[in-house]
Amino acid sequence: MTTDTLELKRTTRKTPISKIKTFPIYEHHELIAALFSGILLLIAWIFKDQLSSVIWITLHGLAFTIGGYAKAKEGITDTIQTKKLNVEILMILAAIGAVAIGYWTEAAILIFIFALSGALETYSMNKSNQAISSLMELQPEQALLLQGNQETTIPVSQLKIGDFILVRAGERIPADGVIVKGASTIDESTITGESMPMYKHNQYDVYAGTVALDGTLTIKITTKPNETLFQKIIELVQSAQEEKSTSQLFIEKFESTYVYVVLAIVAVMMFLPYLLFNWTLSDSIYRAMVLLVVASPCALVASISPATLSAISNAARKGILFKGGVHLENLSNIQAIALDKTGTLTKGKPAVTNVYMDKTVDEKEIMSIIGAIEKESTHPIAKAITAYCLDKTGSLTPTEITHLKNISGKGIIATVGNNVWKIGKGDFVGKELAEAFQHQYADKQSVTGKTSTFIQINEQIIGMFILKDTIRESAKEAIHKLKTNGIETIMLTGDNELTAKTVAEEVGINQYKANCLPQDKVEYVKSFRKKYKTMAMVGDGINDAPALANANVSIAMGEGTDIALDTADMVLMKNDLTKITNAIHVSKRMNRIIKQNIIFSLSIILLLVLTNYFQMIDLPLGVIGHEGSTILVILNSLRLLK
Repeated sequence: MTTDTLELKRTTRKTPISKIKTFPIYEHHELIAALFSGILLLIAWIFKDQLSSVIWITLHGLAFTIGGYAKAKEGITDTIQTKKLNVEILMILAAIGAVAIGYWTEAAILIFIFALSGALETYSMNKSNQAISSLMELQPEQALLLQGNQETTIPVSQLKIGDFILVRAGERIPADGVIVKGASTIDESTITGESMPMYKHNQYDVYAGTVALDGTLTIKITTKPNETLFQKIIELVQSAQEEKSTSQLFIEKFESTYVYVVLAIVAVMMFLPYLLFNWTLSDSIYRAMVLLVVASPCALVASISPATLSAISNAARKGILFKGGVHLENLSNIQAIALDKTGTLTKGKPAVTNVYMDKTVDEKEIMSIIGAIEKESTHPIAKAITAYCLDKTGSLTPTEITHLKNISGKGIIATVGNNVWKIGKGDFVGKELAEAFQHQYADKQSVTGKTSTFIQINEQIIGMFILKDTIRESAKEAIHKLKTNGIETIMLTGDNELTAKTVAEEVGINQYKANCLPQDKVEYVKSFRKKYKTMAMVGDGINDAPALANANVSIAMGEGTDIALDTADMVLMKNDLTKITNAIHVSKRMNRIIKQNIIFSLSIILLLVLTNYFQMIDLPLGVIGHEGSTILVILNSLRLLK
């Protein structure tokens, strides 16, 4: 599959990737201002009997100004740009109205709560941009251009289709292309997510962001630098992060309608009773100000924020990190969940599962020598065999090893004493000999979907190691719990059909999709979203980031890559998949409490508005009812801490 098959959903709002930056010093200024506003308000409340009226009012004025500046600026700017009023304007007007009739504390509390929620929203947006920045760091900025016998270092952006570049062992490939000279084992985990490197040589495609582990390559560029598969992964993540959810669009519509309704009623309240019901003008204005205060959505805001923070804190104590309340809210609605294989259902590292040795050899001595040889290699399979041999023997034989050579993509050859040792694939040691040994010693089930590595001394095969990426201990239990909750489970993997089927059957997955590139995972997630409405995705690698970003709820493993962690809505800090069902239960409980809070707060607002219209309450009682409902809503939300 070529990179041309990857379609991107572009939006006019997209920030150019080259302009994405974060400013760690300033990104928390809204939160700092909100907290400082709260501290000033707390000081004024604690020392209200000791402070003079001037200092008391000054503290409230500072709390009002410092806390409200960012939201007021945002509200005014947005109103000018869209020519529509918003909740920010309503909150500021409500606070000004409270001040106008002498209720400074109520005004400052209103501003403090709203400023705090705005600060958290800004922080979330900055984290989103950081996710894109961390991706970009994995793509080289320079390439070694070959022109005849000359080598010239140039910016990757200047590469053209048809150019030839040189990539040495250990370097990242800077652009998509095809190998025209050389061979190397390629670490493609950034693209496929698979821990096993692939051996590639002439005419094999290679991708930007992948690593040539042990060989030098001459590569012909086949794709423009700004259209590489890796670049498209970045753009896929960015596109999905900028899409607005259905609930977000509903809230924006509700916000606009609520503001206009409240302001219209306040305007009518200021003059209509005076004109029609023989009220005095001062009474009409007074009632309008009371209305502006009691109709402000303070309790409504508090219906969601404290409940969300309490639920997030509860989840965090259990090793589940959420990046926002909306993600926790959505989690209870999921009907299906897609899971990556490598690093998610499995540990992401090969491990020895079986060892078969010729009965005529000293197994412990052989393993000690094998471990010593494999210790000289950095290949993941070599590391797994070395660890296994060391565990079984307790030490590695300090034998003098000579003429050691890694044969890229095949195995390792070395001379120990007078014997030539080969450790590697079947075709490296002799395909017919390898098949005969495997047929004699190993049953078919033990090697299905696994990697076989053979040991040969001179011309005789004396043993074989069977390796596989082992299943996480929590995987089977997690899948069982998800299915018990009526959630469909799907595995998406870049691995082959046989391995995918073996893993799916072992953990109890309902269905699986094999041989998935990043764009394939995105398309599957999108199709599953249409079928199941609300879809979750669990992954750990860079290749999972686009699919994570396109899911309704994205979940990353705590030991996953930075981009997966940054893209995900939820992180399993202890890599325990069973925590997903725990989080779903927290989500359902939170949603119940939020609904209770919203119904209660709206009922109180309606009651206060009606009693104010019939002159049954005055401002102090209206404030008590309004602020009292806020306190009750917060106390109800705090139940989520348990």
